[in-house]
Amino acid sequence: MSLIESAMQKVRDAAGGNAARKAAPISKQRAAQSRPAMANATAPMARIYPRCETDAVAMERNCILPQAADRSALRAYKILRTRLLQRMATNEWQSLAVTGAGSGEGKTVTAINLAITWAQDPNTAVFLVDLDLQRPKVAEYLGVNCAKGLGEYLLGEATIEEIIYSPSIDRLAIIPNKRVFEHSSDLLSGQRMLDLVQYLNAEQPRRIIIYDMPPLLLSDDVLTFAPNTDGLLMVVSEGSTARGQLEKSKELLAEMNLVGVVLNRSMERNDGAYY
Repeated sequence: MSLIESAMQKVRDAAGGNAARKAAPISKQRAAQSRPAMANATAPMARIYPRCETDAVAMERNCILPQAADRSALRAYKILRTRLLQRMATNEWQSLAVTGAGSGEGKTVTAINLAITWAQDPNTAVFLVDLDLQRPKVAEYLGVNCAKGLGEYLLGEATIEEIIYSPSIDRLAIIPNKRVFEHSSDLLSGQRMLDLVQYLNAEQPRRIIIYDMPPLLLSDDVLTFAPNTDGLLMVVSEGSTARGQLEKSKELLAEMNLVGVVLNRSMERNDGAYY
């Protein structure tokens, strides 16, 4: 039995206690708790964590908004933001995992740009968490240099408060990581990770949580962690993602709440003034 097949079996075994998950994801299970709406006309100020400065040069090099000069990309991310906000609000979802089928498809760039675009909405605050413990890139792409990150927390070398930072982007907080772990799925299912998830879910005022995950087909991390999220966003790359990868991904995603699929590096574009 392969690593991914083994992880799928674990998900099926746990289905008996989570049969209603698709109908009632974790955010709905918390609906009875008193909390503000995801977006309000008079949203309270989001908490500001210790500051870390982003690097405009690094962001431009890695196609990160708002440094990226592609106007069509900015419009596309705003459309994606609005569609996701509407669907998440309808289902009372709070958290989203972003992944791809394989490596190099742009899932980290998508996760970061989506988080930034969301944070540009004055009524929406965001957590961006680097959960790619195989190849962490969030801190590098933003050009931030943080003393401690998710890796230190998972190893017991830092507290939760020591690994959350406010970059120079209003309403955005990040949990970076620079450490690589061989047995990453074991850490993602451990108690410290569960404690972190509970902490983020309980933040007031409420934030959307975006988890940048490793590729779906390269490890069992996404399958292991998916039950802790409300939905999953899949990133595929035009000219890069193979049909066989998509078919295998579709099979694995059948047991998850797939919010949608993002086509990255599309050759179709329109740079007109409006559309």
